[in-house]
Amino acid sequence: MMQDQIGIPTCFSPVEKKTDDSSVVAITRSGQSVFMSVYQTKLGGQCRLITITWYKNLLLHGLSVSIEGPTRETQYNCKVELKPWYFWRKQGSKHIQVDGVDVDIFWDLKTAKFNGETEPKSDYYVAIVCEEEVILLVGDLKKDAYRKTKSRPALIDPILVTKKEHIFGKKRFSTRAKFHDKGTFHEISIECNNKNNTTSTISFDPEMEIRIDGNLAIHVKHLQWKFRGNESIFVNKVKVEVYWDVHDWLFSPGLRHALFVIKPTWIPTSASSSLTSTPLSSLSTAGSSSTEGYHGSGSSGYCLFLYAWKVE
Repeated sequence: MMQDQIGIPTCFSPVEKKTDDSSVVAITRSGQSVFMSVYQTKLGGQCRLITITWYKNLLLHGLSVSIEGPTRETQYNCKVELKPWYFWRKQGSKHIQVDGVDVDIFWDLKTAKFNGETEPKSDYYVAIVCEEEVILLVGDLKKDAYRKTKSRPALIDPILVTKKEHIFGKKRFSTRAKFHDKGTFHEISIECNNKNNTTSTISFDPEMEIRIDGNLAIHVKHLQWKFRGNESIFVNKVKVEVYWDVHDWLFSPGLRHALFVIKPTWIPTSASSSLTSTPLSSLSTAGSSSTEGYHGSGSSGYCLFLYAWKVE
């Protein structure tokens, strides 16, 4: 099982308690946005997890590539800081060895368009090459990547296992996400409000709304009693499980995050919409070295973990 890089509340991982990665916790608490994508691919004849991390603050954009070693404690890392006055760092390569296997990481971010977001949206590539094969390629400049690396595409496509995003807000949190790697982007917004109860001296009666593409998908009333839960929804004939834990929003002081897990599953059009939800315990393995991709039946191995940091 891949170790999660920020502690997941126990309701999402009843089998195993995760340990915090202090560096990720530090940058998120300082207000730095983080966007992580975890892929499974084959490197040197073995399945590996590769994490592409983008982070952003007022001064710079950063890129980090982390390759899983033979044990979960071992990581091989490459870090690129995109400071405005270091133009040359926006294009380059780095050679590392992973368990004795040569790996080259190439990137071209000279013309990358971020559109104010943490992860670039277009005009870039990040390519990881092993044994003259591009085992992982992200970005839209694919022809440029193959020409620069002088390598061929891998015979086995990488699998997107997990996406993790850290966002900040006061009452409303928004992001764009795909429910599977080859799908279209959906607009996701989460809003938490405290309603005034005029019939009582108690005014603490929060509600939460989750909208997808502007449509109300989930409405949770009396959130102080339902701060953890899950519901099933359908988006374009895809069944999507949504889990939430907003305990720290409501009951913990200071800068705290809520956790939302969005897990798509595929339901054939002839299937009944009354199928039971995915057991909560199954999320304890979300982000693990799953070999199941997004297929026409069964469950996608993909999960989106959304960490929403509430700023007072």
